Amino acid sequence: MGTMMETDMRSDLFAHLETLSYSYFSETKVGQIMSRITSDLFDITEFAHHCPEEIIITGLKIIIAFIYLMTIDIPLTLILFAILPIMLFASLSFRKKMRDSFKDRRTQTGELNAQVEDSLLGIRVVKSFANEELEKEKFNRGNKIFFKVKKISYHYMAGFQATTKFFEGVMYISVIIAGSIFLKIGRIGVDDFAAYILYIATLTTSIRTILNFTEQFQNGITGLERFIEIMDTKPDITDRNDAVELKNVKGEILFKNVSFKYPGTEQDVLSKINLHISPGESVALVGASGTGKTTICNLIPRFYDVDQGSIYIDGTDIRKFKLHSLRRNIGMVQQDVYMFSGTVRENIEYGRPGADFSDIEAAAKRAGAHDFITALPNGYDTYIGERGVKLSGGQKQRLSIARVFLKDPPILILDEATSSLDNESEKLIQKSLEELSKGRTVLTIAHRLTTIKNADKILVITENGIEEEGSHSQLIEKHGIYYQLYTI
Repeated sequence: MGTMMETDMRSDLFAHLETLSYSYFSETKVGQIMSRITSDLFDITEFAHHCPEEIIITGLKIIIAFIYLMTIDIPLTLILFAILPIMLFASLSFRKKMRDSFKDRRTQTGELNAQVEDSLLGIRVVKSFANEELEKEKFNRGNKIFFKVKKISYHYMAGFQATTKFFEGVMYISVIIAGSIFLKIGRIGVDDFAAYILYIATLTTSIRTILNFTEQFQNGITGLERFIEIMDTKPDITDRNDAVELKNVKGEILFKNVSFKYPGTEQDVLSKINLHISPGESVALVGASGTGKTTICNLIPRFYDVDQGSIYIDGTDIRKFKLHSLRRNIGMVQQDVYMFSGTVRENIEYGRPGADFSDIEAAAKRAGAHDFITALPNGYDTYIGERGVKLSGGQKQRLSIARVFLKDPPILILDEATSSLDNESEKLIQKSLEELSKGRTVLTIAHRLTTIKNADKILVITENGIEEEGSHSQLIEKHGIYYQLYTI
């Protein structure tokens, strides 16, 4: 039962994580999430399936013991049970301290996981800078903090156990002293007194079981709180109740007085941007880093929602479309290429799950990736390692482009799509992109201005917004910002 509960909760938690927006993952460490999805859930299910078992069994034992002891001697039993509330109060006074310490312990476990993940995923950078000792020091600092937090939790657990055992002794001594007096005055017989003392063991064992369960209870409750904390986190971007499917996309995009700033910041990245892109038009965004080019592209598939104004596709506000259908019609090749742990084939197929191998191969050819793939040890079934570590930067970039070719969307967003390619590969990709761009709306972010000379429209983005707009030849003739960038 516990395993089934844990499995269901883990599925629910992962499903909910998949619905959360970019902003949540920007603020939360993956190591913390991993801790919550593994060890936290185990403690929750241990608590959940032991709770009814312990409460029912020990509860029955205490009730039956109380009734039986009352039949032997009522005053002696009342003396015994008068100590019980004091024992419970003293023991449970550690409850909040234990819960807080367990919560700190879990948080630090997540921090330690995050530290290990960060160091191991960046192992090539670590070794290239010969910073192994630095990473060891960083890890040891976190490890020592974890030790201190765990030491505090054990301190409270020790106090809890010591208090419980102390009052068990008090109960025995009280019964022996009072029972001896009753025995001397003839109020109780030797046989009943002996049975009474022996039966106290059943009672105290039951009480100890319940009190010991408090430790597991605190572990479970702490894990549950952390589970609920994520489950109660609402996605920033959701479908409206009246959201509709985006179908038969022509590709017209309109920005109308769009302003945006990232969550937790005060400075606008975009301010009152107005932009019109006609269906099938190829538009390039150029300008210095940090001026909002990538932000403009991230707003179209609603990775973030605008603060003011609206964005339209084919005349309809994108917030009226279902997220899944909106993003299904937009293909992105991002500057930061991400490859999943798996084979070449699986990574390309991610663009359209369930695609035929012939389609996957065709997409790879159009992206200029087929030749290097067939040269790999197992071709399309070659395992590329975590985050594609077995491939070069250019090879990963071509696979990510092949993934978009397979998706075949009506709107393309290319964020420095050819930045990692050598000249030969770039030339090949540019031809493929030109072919793919026919009849489609394409937004290209480029710092290498030679790659966007043939764009229908070039937008020069600065901190003040769209400063210049026009074709390559028009902007060169202006001798403005674009001319300076191109000349440089």
